[in-house]
Amino acid sequence: SFSKYVNNVSEINCCLHSGENRESFLKLSAVSPLIKVLVRRGDNATLPCRLNRSSQTSFDSSEMRVKWTKLPQHSSEETFVLVSVGIYRKTYGTFNHRVYLQEADENDASLIITNVTLDDYGNYKCEVISGLDDSTNVVSLELEGVVFPYSPRLGRYNLNYHDAATACLEQDAVVASFDQLFDAWVAGLDWCNAGWLSDGSVQYPITTPREPCGGKNTVAGVRSYGQRDKDQARYDVFCFTSDYRGRFYFLIHPSKLTYKEAVQACKNDGAEIAKVGQIYAAWKLLGFDRCDAGWLADGSVRYPISNPRRNCSPTEAAVRFVGFPDKKLKLYGVYCFKASK
Repeated sequence: SFSKYVNNVSEINCCLHSGENRESFLKLSAVSPLIKVLVRRGDNATLPCRLNRSSQTSFDSSEMRVKWTKLPQHSSEETFVLVSVGIYRKTYGTFNHRVYLQEADENDASLIITNVTLDDYGNYKCEVISGLDDSTNVVSLELEGVVFPYSPRLGRYNLNYHDAATACLEQDAVVASFDQLFDAWVAGLDWCNAGWLSDGSVQYPITTPREPCGGKNTVAGVRSYGQRDKDQARYDVFCFTSDYRGRFYFLIHPSKLTYKEAVQACKNDGAEIAKVGQIYAAWKLLGFDRCDAGWLADGSVRYPISNPRRNCSPTEAAVRFVGFPDKKLKLYGVYCFKASK
């Protein structure tokens, strides 16, 4: 029944808060605990919302209105996702043709989001309206992934907020939220350089307090510089990425490569030179381990170690950063990425 859509937004919006037949409105509530739904990028996500009601009114009845919106992280306006009025369905923006109601039974208003993206992360509100009754619940959609600090070739503290967002995007990532950074800190992330977060604040995670990082007599935690001017202030950035659809690999090649040769070598193999977000996702989510330094798309050289050993990040599992060497140096291999077809 969800296959019938309408193009006239007012046709749906006119009815969302109308009071027709108010004398026969349902005793109805949306019932779903405040739960978190955890998926990886590219998965389908089901956001639960179930109805308790005394009437047998179905979704096909004009009495029943269901509205799903995405709650803003940093602004005041909600984003429309899906509106259902009777047999009509309307989806919006980047959710168009990617979302629908599950409707497993007459009490099921759960939302299914297909091919989840990094930008889908956040809180969603299910609002059920029938007559005078208006019930809501909120579901948090979280992505399994990895937070990584990033600074460009120019060095540390060179990005305003807008540059930071672009930098993450270019590395197959988005600017991390505070919750994502906090979870990474709980998991052991320790980084002494302050970076932008998606809410416009600047923070950094410390698990081992020490003098250069806020003082050794302070407690461990996520340290905050507070909100900063998005145009003028310059910091690093914390990016977030999740699973990918494709293959990340170290290219077996008979010789070391310059950066230009590395880019071409991946192309010759039917792939492209990998991005920083992809090496972090392969390391964190797939346990990728390779003790060979290789070029990446941003001109940096790194290598991922999941099993620490002598001469290969002996103290910890990490994506090791060699630096941004002269691109003409013929000293490194290359990491490639081949997207799934």
